[in-house]
Amino acid sequence: MARLVEIHPVDPQPRLVTQVVESLEGGGLLAYPTDSGYALGCRIGQHDGTERIRQIRRLDAKHHFTLVCCDFAQLGQLVRLDNSAFRAIKAATPGPYTFILPATSEVPRRLAHPKKKTVGVRIPDSRVVQALLRELGEPLLSSTLILPEHTEPMTQAWEVAEALDRVVDVIVDAGDVVAEPTTVVDWSAGYPEVVRVGAGDPEPFE
Repeated sequence: MARLVEIHPVDPQPRLVTQVVESLEGGGLLAYPTDSGYALGCRIGQHDGTERIRQIRRLDAKHHFTLVCCDFAQLGQLVRLDNSAFRAIKAATPGPYTFILPATSEVPRRLAHPKKKTVGVRIPDSRVVQALLRELGEPLLSSTLILPEHTEPMTQAWEVAEALDRVVDVIVDAGDVVAEPTTVVDWSAGYPEVVRVGAGDPEPFE
């Protein structure tokens, strides 16, 4: 049975944040709220967690996970940025964007695109997520929590608990969140290309 942890959305309680992170460090799978709906997350090196996410969402081996970061410094360790990308992405984060960029050697080969050697990264505008990631000290391997029979991510902790009580380890409840996907910007070719318009304003990248 999953543990439900209620964390204040504006002032996350350090004791509860530590408890969630301890579960992640022990190999746990987390369902957590972001600025674009609920997501599933585990540590980058947790192969079992990755497979559990695939099974829950019924994803094939070609699915590309997102690496969720707490700040720009953490993001910069995972991807290569030229000056224009650095300025534009720094100005847009934290926020509801996912950026596809060339991966550095810090990213495990299995998580990068097999041909393009790229990876998707984002910094959610969520104090709870940022607190969890700061305590963890590393990015989360993550995937939006959209169940196979649904088209949008879940937005309420009780819904997540009802559907996934026996298949995840911890569910974070920080109040209801909005189910609006991120805007995806592909910068892998050296210039921005908006490949999906979502909650983030695409104009700075058009």
